[in-house]
Amino acid sequence: MNPRQLSAISLLAALGAVTRIGLGKVALVVPLDIYGVLIKVGLTETLTFAAGFALGPLQGFLTGFLIIVVSDMFMIPGIWTPFIAAIIGLIGVISGIIRRLTKDPSKLFLCLSAIALTSMSEFLQNAWFALFFQIPLMPTLLTGIPSMVTALVNNAILFTLLGNRMVKMVREVASKPKDG
Repeated sequence: MNPRQLSAISLLAALGAVTRIGLGKVALVVPLDIYGVLIKVGLTETLTFAAGFALGPLQGFLTGFLIIVVSDMFMIPGIWTPFIAAIIGLIGVISGIIRRLTKDPSKLFLCLSAIALTSMSEFLQNAWFALFFQIPLMPTLLTGIPSMVTALVNNAILFTLLGNRMVKMVREVASKPKDG
Protein backbone atom coordinates (compact mmCIF):
# COMPACT_ATOMS: atom_id res chain seq x y z
CA MET A 1 0.00 0.00 0.00
CA ASN A 2 1.26 3.40 -0.86
CA PRO A 3 0.66 6.59 1.18
CA ARG A 4 -2.07 7.76 -1.20
CA GLN A 5 -3.98 4.51 -0.69
CA LEU A 6 -3.61 4.86 3.08
CA SER A 7 -4.94 8.40 2.81
CA ALA A 8 -7.94 7.20 0.80
CA ILE A 9 -8.65 4.42 3.30
CA SER A 10 -8.37 6.88 6.20
CA LEU A 11 -10.70 9.36 4.52
CA LEU A 12 -13.31 6.70 3.72
CA ALA A 13 -13.09 5.16 7.20
CA ALA A 14 -13.48 8.56 8.85
CA LEU A 15 -16.45 9.49 6.65
CA GLY A 16 -18.13 6.14 7.31
CA ALA A 17 -17.49 6.30 11.05
CA VAL A 18 -18.78 9.87 11.41
CA THR A 19 -21.91 9.02 9.43
CA ARG A 20 -22.50 5.88 11.48
CA ILE A 21 -21.95 7.71 14.79
CA GLY A 22 -24.30 10.52 13.78
CA LEU A 23 -27.07 8.16 12.71
CA GLY A 24 -26.51 6.07 15.84
CA LYS A 25 -26.96 9.13 18.06
CA VAL A 26 -30.14 10.07 16.20
CA ALA A 27 -31.45 6.51 16.60
CA LEU A 28 -30.90 6.65 20.36
CA VAL A 29 -33.08 9.75 20.82
CA VAL A 30 -35.95 8.71 18.55
CA PRO A 31 -38.94 7.70 20.70
CA LEU A 32 -39.53 4.49 18.79
CA ASP A 33 -37.16 1.58 19.20
CA ILE A 34 -35.70 1.81 15.70
CA TYR A 35 -31.99 1.81 16.51
CA GLY A 36 -31.42 -1.48 14.67
CA VAL A 37 -33.18 -0.14 11.58
CA LEU A 38 -31.77 3.40 11.55
CA ILE A 39 -28.18 2.21 12.07
CA LYS A 40 -28.49 0.33 8.76
CA VAL A 41 -28.96 3.64 6.93
CA GLY A 42 -25.60 5.09 6.02
CA LEU A 43 -22.50 4.74 3.96
CA THR A 44 -20.64 1.90 5.69
CA GLU A 45 -21.12 -0.84 3.11
CA THR A 46 -21.02 1.55 0.14
CA LEU A 47 -17.68 3.04 1.21
CA THR A 48 -16.32 -0.42 1.94
CA PHE A 49 -17.43 -1.64 -1.48
CA ALA A 50 -15.88 1.38 -3.22
CA ALA A 51 -12.56 0.90 -1.40
CA GLY A 52 -12.38 -2.79 -2.23
CA PHE A 53 -13.43 -2.33 -5.84
CA ALA A 54 -11.11 0.62 -6.45
CA LEU A 55 -8.06 -0.41 -4.40
CA GLY A 56 -8.22 -4.15 -3.78
CA PRO A 57 -9.38 -6.75 -1.25
CA LEU A 58 -7.00 -5.83 1.60
CA GLN A 59 -7.73 -2.13 1.32
CA GLY A 60 -11.47 -2.84 1.19
CA PHE A 61 -11.23 -5.01 4.28
CA LEU A 62 -9.31 -2.34 6.18
CA THR A 63 -11.83 0.34 5.26
CA GLY A 64 -14.85 -1.65 6.44
CA PHE A 65 -13.09 -2.92 9.54
CA LEU A 66 -11.97 0.58 10.54
CA ILE A 67 -15.40 2.13 10.00
CA ILE A 68 -16.95 -0.29 12.50
CA VAL A 69 -14.13 -0.26 15.06
CA VAL A 70 -13.75 3.53 15.10
CA SER A 71 -17.50 4.23 15.21
CA ASP A 72 -18.13 1.62 17.91
CA MET A 73 -15.48 3.21 20.11
CA PHE A 74 -17.65 6.35 20.17
CA MET A 75 -20.96 4.50 20.44
CA ILE A 76 -21.42 1.12 22.08
CA PRO A 77 -18.26 -0.98 21.90
CA GLY A 78 -18.59 -4.59 22.88
CA ILE A 79 -17.49 -8.13 22.25
CA TRP A 80 -19.34 -7.93 18.92
CA THR A 81 -17.21 -5.09 17.55
CA PRO A 82 -14.36 -7.15 16.02
CA PHE A 83 -16.78 -9.71 14.60
CA ILE A 84 -19.08 -7.15 12.99
CA ALA A 85 -16.01 -5.25 11.76
CA ALA A 86 -14.67 -8.43 10.12
CA ILE A 87 -18.04 -9.12 8.49
CA ILE A 88 -18.19 -5.60 7.04
CA GLY A 89 -14.53 -5.94 6.01
CA LEU A 90 -15.51 -9.09 4.11
CA ILE A 91 -17.63 -6.88 1.83
CA GLY A 92 -14.42 -5.05 0.90
CA VAL A 93 -12.58 -8.30 0.26
CA ILE A 94 -15.32 -9.64 -2.00
CA SER A 95 -15.69 -6.35 -3.87
CA GLY A 96 -11.93 -6.39 -4.49
CA ILE A 97 -12.27 -9.86 -5.94
CA ILE A 98 -15.36 -9.17 -8.06
CA ARG A 99 -13.74 -6.15 -9.69
CA ARG A 100 -12.00 -8.75 -11.83
CA LEU A 101 -15.39 -9.41 -13.44
CA THR A 102 -15.76 -5.84 -14.69
CA LYS A 103 -13.70 -2.69 -14.52
CA ASP A 104 -16.70 -0.41 -15.14
CA PRO A 105 -19.75 -1.96 -13.43
CA SER A 106 -23.23 -1.23 -14.74
CA LYS A 107 -25.99 0.01 -12.46
CA LEU A 108 -27.55 -3.46 -12.57
CA PHE A 109 -24.24 -5.06 -11.55
CA LEU A 110 -23.93 -2.58 -8.66
CA CYS A 111 -27.51 -3.19 -7.53
CA LEU A 112 -27.08 -6.98 -7.65
CA SER A 113 -23.76 -6.66 -5.80
CA ALA A 114 -25.48 -4.58 -3.11
CA ILE A 115 -28.21 -7.17 -2.68
CA ALA A 116 -25.81 -10.13 -2.56
CA LEU A 117 -23.24 -8.51 -0.26
CA THR A 118 -25.86 -7.02 2.08
CA SER A 119 -27.70 -10.33 2.33
CA MET A 120 -24.45 -12.10 3.17
CA SER A 121 -23.50 -9.46 5.73
CA GLU A 122 -26.89 -9.41 7.45
CA PHE A 123 -27.05 -13.21 7.60
CA LEU A 124 -23.55 -13.44 9.10
CA GLN A 125 -24.29 -10.70 11.66
CA ASN A 126 -27.51 -12.39 12.74
CA ALA A 127 -25.86 -15.82 12.81
CA TRP A 128 -23.05 -14.46 15.00
CA PHE A 129 -25.60 -12.86 17.34
CA ALA A 130 -27.57 -16.11 17.61
CA LEU A 131 -24.44 -18.17 18.21
CA PHE A 132 -22.93 -15.80 20.77
CA PHE A 133 -26.12 -15.33 22.77
CA GLN A 134 -27.18 -18.97 22.27
CA ILE A 135 -30.46 -18.06 20.62
CA PRO A 136 -31.99 -20.20 17.87
CA LEU A 137 -31.00 -18.91 14.44
CA MET A 138 -34.45 -18.82 12.81
CA PRO A 139 -36.10 -16.48 15.37
CA THR A 140 -33.00 -14.26 15.21
CA LEU A 141 -33.25 -14.09 11.42
CA LEU A 142 -36.98 -13.35 11.59
CA THR A 143 -36.61 -10.53 14.12
CA GLY A 144 -33.81 -9.10 11.97
CA ILE A 145 -36.04 -8.70 8.90
CA PRO A 146 -36.79 -4.95 9.36
CA SER A 147 -33.09 -4.23 9.78
CA MET A 148 -32.20 -6.38 6.77
CA VAL A 149 -34.82 -4.76 4.53
CA THR A 150 -33.54 -1.30 5.53
CA ALA A 151 -29.95 -2.32 4.78
CA LEU A 152 -30.93 -3.87 1.42
CA VAL A 153 -32.88 -0.80 0.27
CA ASN A 154 -30.21 1.61 1.54
CA ASN A 155 -27.33 -0.25 -0.09
CA ALA A 156 -29.15 -0.95 -3.36
CA ILE A 157 -29.87 2.76 -3.72
CA LEU A 158 -26.42 3.97 -2.64
CA PHE A 159 -24.44 1.37 -4.62
CA THR A 160 -26.49 2.11 -7.74
CA LEU A 161 -26.45 5.91 -7.46
CA LEU A 162 -22.99 6.46 -5.97
CA GLY A 163 -21.03 3.29 -6.66
CA ASN A 164 -19.30 4.21 -9.91
CA ARG A 165 -18.65 7.79 -8.78
CA MET A 166 -17.14 6.65 -5.49
CA VAL A 167 -14.96 4.03 -7.18
CA LYS A 168 -13.71 6.64 -9.66
CA MET A 169 -13.08 9.18 -6.88
CA VAL A 170 -11.19 6.64 -4.74
CA ARG A 171 -9.06 5.60 -7.72
CA GLU A 172 -8.20 9.25 -8.43
CA VAL A 173 -7.31 9.99 -4.79
CA ALA A 174 -5.21 6.87 -4.48
CA SER A 175 -3.37 7.12 -7.79
CA LYS A 176 -0.04 8.78 -8.25
CA PRO A 177 -0.22 12.35 -9.50
CA LYS A 178 0.60 12.82 -13.16
CA ASP A 179 3.74 14.72 -14.07
CA GLY A 180 3.45 18.14 -15.55
